[in-house]
Amino acid sequence: MTDDWDTIQRLADTFSRLDAENGLAPEEQWTLQVLKLAEEVGEAAQAVIGARGTNPRKGHSHTWTDVQDEVADAVITGMVALARLRPDAREYFTAVLARKAAKFLPPQDSGDELLR
Repeated sequence: MTDDWDTIQRLADTFSRLDAENGLAPEEQWTLQVLKLAEEVGEAAQAVIGARGTNPRKGHSHTWTDVQDEVADAVITGMVALARLRPDAREYFTAVLARKAAKFLPPQDSGDELLR
């Protein structure tokens, strides 16, 4: 059974191979992948506008499920971008997540106090 990061790495490898076959240098590939991430975030924002019905020309054009799908697309695209930028994407992501989460979450209780 593969985990999510294995799937992400396979996607990243596939897109990198296809871009290389099209003559794109690594920096160009990375730039385009980050622009793709920006596009996906824009689609999530567009879905929110549609779910809220705040565009008078379109009204309620999306559902909150559409928003969830677009956010998932943005997350996947971001993970693929990170995997294309860093060979250690999984470990790097874990470290960054821990560092960022520590700003907002209290340290987890390891249960050591119960042994004292």
